Amino acid sequence: MALADYLRILDLPDDASLEEIKKAYRKQARTFHPDINTSPEAKDKFIEITEAYDFLTANYDRITNNEKEYQEAMEQWRKYRQNRSRQKARTYAQASYIKFKKSELYRTTRIFDGTTAIFSLLISVMVIAYSIFGYFYRLKHPLPQFGKPSVFSFIMVLLMGIIFFIISIIYLKAYIETYRKHRKRPDKD
Repeated sequence: MALADYLRILDLPDDASLEEIKKAYRKQARTFHPDINTSPEAKDKFIEITEAYDFLTANYDRITNNEKEYQEAMEQWRKYRQNRSRQKARTYAQASYIKFKKSELYRTTRIFDGTTAIFSLLISVMVIAYSIFGYFYRLKHPLPQFGKPSVFSFIMVLLMGIIFFIISIIYLKAYIETYRKHRKRPDKD
């Protein structure tokens, strides 16, 4: 298969980002996993989309750079990894969908990760707390060679911490909504 075939299988445009590839695979895998889809062609379609996802994610940097690197990636893929990818996809197709969802392959398609969102939230709180504490501590205990701390620097660091905090809250909220949506419909995910 060629790059255009792999993109067509996942219903992606030529300039698809890595996040779009992951999202498309997750959607297609949920639709065509033989444990959920009982049509006769579901297993073959699931194997195709898993192979396409493997190729696109493994060679994403090489296929977007230039034609020569793309040709090298395609040749290496055909020689070494294509059959292994198909065999892995067959194994996932034979497993239950619940087991497939717990596989490393499926977990790599997550866009929002709860641990990352919580960790970034904690760091943003620490930045805010340390900038406030540090500024007022330096006001009470100025260093002779530096004098009083700069209000501008304090405001900039505090503003960065607040922006990081807001972004962390947005990602955490999106993760929680996604998690709740998947828990409500375990048979459809």
